[in-house]
Amino acid sequence: MGKKDDDGVNDRMCIVTREKGEADDLIRFVAGPDGNVVPDLKRQLPGRGCWVKAERAIVDKAVAKKLFSRALKAEARADAELGAEVDRLLAGQLGGMMNMARKAAQFITGSSKVDQAVRALAALAVFHATDAAADGVRKIDQARKAASFLRDDETEIPSFKLFSESELEGLLGQNAFIHAAALAGQAGEGVVKRAIMLEKYRGDSQMMAKGGAGHTNR
Repeated sequence: MGKKDDDGVNDRMCIVTREKGEADDLIRFVAGPDGNVVPDLKRQLPGRGCWVKAERAIVDKAVAKKLFSRALKAEARADAELGAEVDRLLAGQLGGMMNMARKAAQFITGSSKVDQAVRALAALAVFHATDAAADGVRKIDQARKAASFLRDDETEIPSFKLFSESELEGLLGQNAFIHAAALAGQAGEGVVKRAIMLEKYRGDSQMMAKGGAGHTNR
């Protein structure tokens, strides 16, 4: 039997795909007091909830097919921009964790510091603004490649491009960056976990092996 969630339902199941999954692979939604569908990323809101696979295309499909009312057994209204709202919330969670990790000295910025951390095998992942200069990204990619030969499994640490410089300024304010790295520790691991979730939600997971704008492991 699967784990019993707070809605009294065995095994969390996506209302669109009908696939069962772990909580980290799904997003919980509830109907607010006004009847509007609300994303419950922390899985703490009261009332009956339903689950949707944590991918933007799947959330959009749930909205288009008006599946929330049936799943929530209530007259629930899902705004057409619900998928975009989830993206904003996931981005906000990631930004908050980046700031927390920075305070814990587990998130560093600046190309030189990032390069050094990667080569010293201290970095869990690197982050670049989507509009970062190609030369700066290339130098850190070279460090990732060099460091991979020193790792037991010979794999490169992940590289993420999730926000432009202006988006990072809006998200992080004075803590915005062009190049950054998450370091070992609970907060640093939290940054990587949330970055992976946001990237997967946006549908960029296929770029991992293609060197696209998202997470790359070249």
